[in-house]
Amino acid sequence: MTQHVSPPRGGTDKAAPVEGPPAWRVRLGRADVRTLTLLGVLAALVLIGGITQPDAFLDTRNLQLVLTQASVIGVVTVGVTFVIISGGIDLSVGAIVALSSVWATTVATQEFGFAGILFTAIVVGVGCGLVNGLLISFGGMVPFIATLAMLASARGLALQITDGRTQVVTVPSVLDLAERDSYVLGIPPLVLVFAAVTVVGWLVLNRTTFGRRTVAVGGNAEAARLAGIDVRRQRLYLYLLSGLCCGIAAFLLVALAGSGQNTNGNLYELDAIAAAIIGGTLLTGGRGHILGSVLGVLIFTTITNIFALNNLQSDVQQIAKGAIIVAAVLVQRRTASTH
Repeated sequence: MTQHVSPPRGGTDKAAPVEGPPAWRVRLGRADVRTLTLLGVLAALVLIGGITQPDAFLDTRNLQLVLTQASVIGVVTVGVTFVIISGGIDLSVGAIVALSSVWATTVATQEFGFAGILFTAIVVGVGCGLVNGLLISFGGMVPFIATLAMLASARGLALQITDGRTQVVTVPSVLDLAERDSYVLGIPPLVLVFAAVTVVGWLVLNRTTFGRRTVAVGGNAEAARLAGIDVRRQRLYLYLLSGLCCGIAAFLLVALAGSGQNTNGNLYELDAIAAAIIGGTLLTGGRGHILGSVLGVLIFTTITNIFALNNLQSDVQQIAKGAIIVAAVLVQRRTASTH
């Protein structure tokens, strides 16, 4: 006699759910696609430059120049990327670079030589970042307003220090950084600094608790607070980091230009934010990529170089940059809606 076994209470048998790939593998796949896309765009620009101006664009000195110019704004972009990932914004980076550069090139500062210029540039950058961080984290100010106020104040102070004049650097050891004799295996020292900042930034974002906290704050600040993260302190640290990157960039710019001017860093904030966006960093926070931001910087710098070599007007260049930014944002929205 056969025994009938009834199905479990609650309905008919259901097939066991099929587990999908791990979340980290999905994110890695998206990152690979994004990185390959950016590399493809950069390769296409190099091809265009090689076709339109083969002798000038592919010359070793021109390629070194592109990397050197990318180094200054690239260091700024690393700091801006961290701020945007946290859900913030920093409109003052260009003005901080200007203020740091002119403060570091005063006659009194240059009397202390290489160390005095470097130390002053970094201290001024970190000091401005500290003010931004305090106003936003503990003063309750909106990042847009706080950094906009810093933009105006830092530009005004830089103009007051210089009185509209260019401050020429007279310290040979600083000027030597931009000379070909100081290149290491054909790589300018400024590019090496940029590479070091990029590597450190990537490690901090992807391999440390600080990076995980930054992403958590940007994804959901309230949830991060409930999880035990001191959101205000984390944001303060992030604006300090942004100021530090501005100070380093100011020193690189002083070495490259051989002077400090109140007009230094003009529109750096827009270029840095744009590079971060096309690199895959969400303006709403919670996601960002250092490598993508660096590729964004290289793309913009290459476009600028190609336009300059072909004697094209700057307004067309700005239109091209704007189109790239719009395309990047549209791709982000499409990606977000399909996942």
